[in-house]
Amino acid sequence: QLLEIIRKENVVLRAILTTHHHWDHARGNEELAQLFPGLQVFGADERIGALTHRVTHGQELTFGAIRVRCLFTPCHTSGHMCYFMWEDDSSDAPALFSGDTLFVAGCGQFFEGTAEQMHTNLTQTLGTLPKDTKVFCGHECTVRNLKFALKVEPENEVVKEKLAWAKQRDDEDLPTVPSTLQEEFLYNPFLRVTEEPVQRFTGKTEPVEVLRTLRSERDNFKKPKERPNPQAMLAFDWGLFGPFLDKK
Repeated sequence: QLLEIIRKENVVLRAILTTHHHWDHARGNEELAQLFPGLQVFGADERIGALTHRVTHGQELTFGAIRVRCLFTPCHTSGHMCYFMWEDDSSDAPALFSGDTLFVAGCGQFFEGTAEQMHTNLTQTLGTLPKDTKVFCGHECTVRNLKFALKVEPENEVVKEKLAWAKQRDDEDLPTVPSTLQEEFLYNPFLRVTEEPVQRFTGKTEPVEVLRTLRSERDNFKKPKERPNPQAMLAFDWGLFGPFLDKK
């Protein structure tokens, strides 16, 4: 699909900014590197395929008029990097590519890190960005995240409105991404750890403990008895089963 987009838009692929090494974010790097000699692959983790440039927190990159600030957010993986992008003298809002750290109404699982790290990520590293920043996360799990947010704050009218909107978007097969950082503070429980209803739900008051409890509750929220194979689900997303389905 990426190759189709490149051909359709008649662009030249010169660089890839990779948030982390998980296969659903980086598995195409090696093939793309073979197809485009000289391709630059940026990331903060040596486990990222075809990595050519190791970036660090606060490092800034420039691609034409686009400026990029690398924001290190270890927790989901120990080498997770987010990318904050803007253009000088542009009226467009900046953009954050948050990978699996910050989702619409959620945050990533703590696979290789701690609640303390994620709290720093959300409150200091990402939470202090301009409020009009558009949040482009790595997955569409908005409806499920908002259902959990509603469990946390059943009286939050913004959550109710956002959930109704997200369900409608899902029904119409339209994306719910991006959101804005300002919106996230209104309905994302992981950014609302100092709010009384969120603390009441968790039974905690210390922000890191609230976050830790929220993540544990989210991990067990209506967990399916049998999870679909993630590679099979991604194959459906990428349309890899299309030829077989068409035959039927």
